[in-house]
Amino acid sequence: MMRKYSTCRFARRLCAAPLGAVLLLAVACQGSDDTGGGVGPPPPPTLDTQLRAQLSRWGVVPIGALTPARPEVIDLGRALFFDKELSGNRDVSCATCHSPLANTADALSLSIGTGATGTGSARTLGAGRQFTPRNAPTLLNVALGFPYMFWDGRVSGFGGPPGNSGQANFRTPAGAALPVGLTNVVAAQAMFPVTNRNEMRGEVGDHDVFGNVNELATPDTGQYAAIWSAAMKRVLAINAYVAKFNAAFPGVPTSSLGFQHAANAIAAFEGAAFTFTNSPFDRYIARDDNAISTEAKQGALLFFTKARCSSCHFGPLFGGQSFSSAGVPQLGPGVAPNAPLDFGEDLGFSGPQAQRFRFRVPPLRNVELSPPYMHDGAFATLDAVVHHYNDIEKALRSYDVSQLDARIQPLYRGDDATITAILNSTEPFLRQPLGLSEVELHQLVVFLRSLTDPAARDLSGLVPASVPSGLPVR
Repeated sequence: MMRKYSTCRFARRLCAAPLGAVLLLAVACQGSDDTGGGVGPPPPPTLDTQLRAQLSRWGVVPIGALTPARPEVIDLGRALFFDKELSGNRDVSCATCHSPLANTADALSLSIGTGATGTGSARTLGAGRQFTPRNAPTLLNVALGFPYMFWDGRVSGFGGPPGNSGQANFRTPAGAALPVGLTNVVAAQAMFPVTNRNEMRGEVGDHDVFGNVNELATPDTGQYAAIWSAAMKRVLAINAYVAKFNAAFPGVPTSSLGFQHAANAIAAFEGAAFTFTNSPFDRYIARDDNAISTEAKQGALLFFTKARCSSCHFGPLFGGQSFSSAGVPQLGPGVAPNAPLDFGEDLGFSGPQAQRFRFRVPPLRNVELSPPYMHDGAFATLDAVVHHYNDIEKALRSYDVSQLDARIQPLYRGDDATITAILNSTEPFLRQPLGLSEVELHQLVVFLRSLTDPAARDLSGLVPASVPSGLPVR
């Protein structure tokens, strides 16, 4: 009763007041929160709202499904991918360095090609052999439409109709010797490991596992057509392969089959077997706010803002579309003509020192599954990678070689001149320390792990029991 009386008494006094006083009082009451009816400032945007705005800004959208090749083409590609018949010494296959048992990589900082024994991290160099100069990149999602292949981009393709030669717009080391009829840039890439002496072809004078002279090693480096012809002659000497090629390419006479058909089949298998786009983050992109944890969302927001990761890792694929000099430690035998250093990209450009040490920005989907990281496998964990970017100069000058395989440690190029050259070439926006806390660095790693499709964790079922050559699969 008292509250009702007081309210009525207040109302009577208000009615008796001058109009100006009433207006002033109304304005004052409108700005007051005492009654809970005030407008006040808008609430801050939610974490999801902030993150989705960044996804839109950086072009992160759902990935559509691939159109699979015919089953016969995929079957042929699978056999070729695992068959050591394609290597000069019959001792290495595509799967040696891109093993499903290691999530399509090999668990090594620098790969080991022909003339070796063992698999994965237990693989051992043969007498007189050396490590390849670079890390074997994962093949997960390789068929999603990247313009560049290899760490140095020496094979590239930008789609579009074939030119006057009948060949699509591919740039490769083979130039005009590249045969027509390749279906995509992944197939163009598959043409070249068999031509590399260290990776698959072998050296002049080598003998294969049966003691036969390695005839694939005979052509000079750069005689691509001769190498591809010799490889196809081997394959088509096996009746089971003739049957598989005829089933895969029924309109092509056996006499007209070339290594481009083998490459097309290998690319078709890679696309069918290694495409994984159903990670928790993919489900988040598809509007499921509960698909990833709050910690992963915080890491993602850092990725697109304070950590500046999206400056290079943008778009639906989170990379693979550009090159960057990221201040990565140099290790390995190097690449001619700059050995023992590796200057990176091979796009035909020339320029000052600022253009050195540039490598293809790797895509980050399923990145958790393919350590070690960087073009030379310099970092063993994602944690080491994000700490590197947090302060590149500090990380480079205090690089811990103990994270490397003991066999690789002597190949680390840590002299002051090399470190200074790397820092001088590092992208300007990467040179300034990020100032991320340990909590923020951990959040970044949690986000990166949310990019893993669970189905990609175990690919052992892709390994065939046998291949047409009869050579051991592992």
